[in-house]
This record gives sequence, C-alpha cells and structure tokens, in this order.
Amino acid sequence: MSETTSGGEFGNMPPKMSFLFGLTVGIAVIASIGFVLVLKRGEASQGTVSEKNTNTTALAPTVAQPSPTVVEDTIPIPSGSGDIQMNAISKDEHIRGNVNAQVSVVEYSDLECPYCKRIHPTLKQVLTTYGDKVNWVYRHFPLDSLHSKARKEAEATECAAELGGNDVFWAYVDKIYEITPSNDGLDPAQLPTIAEGLGLDKKKFEECLNSGKYAQKIADYLADATKAGGQGTPYSVIVAGDQKIPISGAVPFAQFQSTLDTLVK
Repeated sequence: MSETTSGGEFGNMPPKMSFLFGLTVGIAVIASIGFVLVLKRGEASQGTVSEKNTNTTALAPTVAQPSPTVVEDTIPIPSGSGDIQMNAISKDEHIRGNVNAQVSVVEYSDLECPYCKRIHPTLKQVLTTYGDKVNWVYRHFPLDSLHSKARKEAEATECAAELGGNDVFWAYVDKIYEITPSNDGLDPAQLPTIAEGLGLDKKKFEECLNSGKYAQKIADYLADATKAGGQGTPYSVIVAGDQKIPISGAVPFAQFQSTLDTLVK
C-alpha cells in the first residue's frame, strides 16, 4: 500500500508538477499581496491630497464680501409741526436765497459727510426751481465720532464768513464739498488755501481759525441739531410758518418737490 502524504488530494501529484503548481500559486499570492498594497497606498495618497486641499482652503485669505448698499433713512413726513423743537430762523444766519422767502429748508450738515456732499447739489436745485419762494439755511452738525475733522472745518467756514460775508461763506462750503473725498479725507492744511483762493487774507484767516473763536458757535449748532431731532446727517427741516417737516438722509429732489409743492403758493 502506498504512503499517503499530508497534502490531501494534491499529495499524489508528480514532483515536477507539484513544483510548477506551487510556483504558480506562490506567484499568484505575491501578486495579490502587491495589488492590495498598491490599492492601500493609492487610498492613502488620495487622503493626503484631500487633506492638503482642505488645508489650502482653510489657509486661503478670506475674501471680503461687498458692502451692502447704503440706503438713506427717511423720517415719515408729518402733517404738522410735530414735536420738533429748533431755534427760530434768524436773518443773521447763513441763508442762501431770498431771506424773506415763505419757505425755508434748514439743513443740519457735516462737511465730511458723503451724503451731505450728495445732497448739496439737490438743495441747489431746490433754489433754482422755486426761486425767491424758498431759501436754504445752513446749520452745522459735525459728527465727531465719525468725522474728527468736520468740526474744525465748520469753524473755518465761520472764519470765511467773518472775513468775506455770507456769499463767501457759501462759496467756502461749495469748495469744501468740491475737493474733499469725504470721511475725513480733506487735509486741514488746505483750509487756509481755500480761503486765499476765494480772495481772503490768508494770514487773518489762519489767525481766526487758530484762535478757536467759533468753537462755541459750532457747539451751539450741534445742540440745536440734536434738539431738533437730528440723529445723523444730512438732516433737513422744511419750515413753513408753524409747520416743521423733517427729512432725514440724502433724499432725491423729487422728495423735496413733493412736499414743497404743497407749501409754496
């Protein structure tokens, strides 16, 4: 009886065939192991790339989102005077147009406010449209928390008025709005230059501005603006007799017109 090997059903194979079979099986096993290793390495490599991409995204600079469009707030127009308390208009104030006009637009303004700059030509259009029936009263409302230069610029306009009168005051205001980029963009060194360009004595202007003699006047205007309900600039109040109609923001001409048309006779 022949001896049976522990190889099971392959135990009776000839030696040569067993060798070839074993070699084939060995190669197949090695190839399988190699394929698994390659697959694992590929997965690991993909994971690394993913991590690198993630890290790159995390470290990329944050792109600032566009600022939302600023829409000027408007206070609803009341039918009467409401609770507005403000100083009475004096003929000694900075009035553009007919001092005896039946309707006044009192503007509380900040010379470094971009919206005040925007409404400036709108109020010029009001005067052009209504002629002697409407005038424009300018009152200072510098917002120190936003525009640190505005208060001194306001004082500069008062020095211009002292040295050149009401017309030069308005010319000075026009020039500031013409050259300032707003938001504290005007170089204070330009203030005497503006005065000189309008025909004023530069040295006298500088003496006036450096004295601070109009600081209290600007402070009084600011207090009046707050009392009148101003919470930002520009803040306008249309005054017609006992009526006081507030308009807040750089509103278009049409909004002034819709109100003025009901008041101007």
